[in-house]
Amino acid sequence: MSEAEDNLERQARMTKAKKGITYLLFFSIVMFFAGLTSAYLVSKGSATYWVNFHLPAAFWWSTGFILVSSGTLHFALMQARKGNKRAVAPFVLLTLVLGLCFSASQFKGWKVLFQQGYALVAQLQHIKGTYGSDYTIERRGITLVKADDLYFLPGDTAHEHPLNAEMDKSRNAASSYFYVLTYAHFAHVIGGLIALLVMFIKALMGRYGREDHQGLWAGTIYWHFLAGLWVYLLLFLAYVH
Repeated sequence: MSEAEDNLERQARMTKAKKGITYLLFFSIVMFFAGLTSAYLVSKGSATYWVNFHLPAAFWWSTGFILVSSGTLHFALMQARKGNKRAVAPFVLLTLVLGLCFSASQFKGWKVLFQQGYALVAQLQHIKGTYGSDYTIERRGITLVKADDLYFLPGDTAHEHPLNAEMDKSRNAASSYFYVLTYAHFAHVIGGLIALLVMFIKALMGRYGREDHQGLWAGTIYWHFLAGLWVYLLLFLAYVH
């Protein structure tokens, strides 16, 4: 076997190994979030009180940012595969900027929720907003009726048995799960942003071309995965929540 053939075989083995590690990483992340969303559903089904609230518009804006960034990074990979090295760095940089815009939108959404009384650890009486349009509260699956500052079961038409005293002892589990899910996703996004920065530096150095772009491929697939994962979480929280 010639030296060139040996190098090609070595490169093929390295490529296969990198792909295997990448897919194993995806599988572990999927199982992690599957466990979290399953726990969410179990908690919602067993909780005495559960809050349904609307997501701030910032989270929908962040979805647009990460989906567009997924496209720009894929275009960078296409340029590398064509051997157009000079075109790779600008698209990686654009992806990094859009990723930072996604991050800023996430912080904006968290800030709005916090101002409305939602936090990682919060109680029901801290919620602010218009009942019925901004949020509703369920008691074992039954949506409560609010009169003035008191909450009643819908069958209590005379409003004789307010539930506020019982509710004051309850935590807002829905808020806690929302932050856990979105914080966990953002922790992975931080890793993706670091990877984008590294890829941008390497692209400036001309490291990604037709023959060698496995690092760019892995980073692109990971960013696609984060975008898809965020869309899943957003739809889950918007419609199951």
